[in-house]
Amino acid sequence: MLITLEGIDGSGKTTVWEALSASGTLPEDAVFTREPSETWYGKNVRRSLADPDADTFAELFLFTADHADHLSRVVRPALAEGKVVVSDRYSDSRYAYQAASLAGELERPMEYIKGVHAPFTRPPDATVYLDVPAEVGAGRAGATDKLERREYLERVHANYERLIEAEPERFVRVDATQSPEAVLASVEDALEYVLEG
Repeated sequence: MLITLEGIDGSGKTTVWEALSASGTLPEDAVFTREPSETWYGKNVRRSLADPDADTFAELFLFTADHADHLSRVVRPALAEGKVVVSDRYSDSRYAYQAASLAGELERPMEYIKGVHAPFTRPPDATVYLDVPAEVGAGRAGATDKLERREYLERVHANYERLIEAEPERFVRVDATQSPEAVLASVEDALEYVLEG
C-alpha cells in the first residue's frame, strides 16, 4: 500500500513523517521516503527552488524526473515486496504546486501536469492531507524559498482542495492547526483506519 502525506509548506508533513517512522504505528518493514528525493535528481530540484529566476517549465520537469526515479528505485520495488510505503510528498504536490507556478503560462496547468504523469506514475492508495490556512503555513515555514510565500500558498491550497474534491475517497483530511501531538494522534487514527481497509 502506498500512503502519501500532503499539505502546503508549514503544515507539519515532515514532522509527522518523522514521528510515524519512530512510532510503531505502521508495520516494522514499512518504507519511509520523500520527494524531492536525496538523489542527484532531488538535489537539482532543491537548487532550482533556491533560484528565483528558474524557469517554471524546467522546474516542473526536474520534479517529474525526480518522481520517475523515486518510483523506479524506491516505491515500485517496495510495493512489489508487499511493503507499506509512506511518502512525505508525492505526485499531488506536483499537481498543486507546479499548477500554481504555471497558472499564468497554461490555460489548464493541473490537467497538463496530470497528463505528463499519467503514463508512468503509480497513484497513492490513500493520502493524509494536513490542512492549514495559507497564512499559518507561510508563518510556520518562514518563507525561506519562493514556494513558501502566503499568496503562492493560497493558490496551492486551492489546488489541493480541487484534488480532494475530485477524489474524496482517497484523502483523509487532518486539522493541522492542532498541537503536534494532536495532529500525530489524528494521523495515526487515520492510518489505522486505512490499513484495516
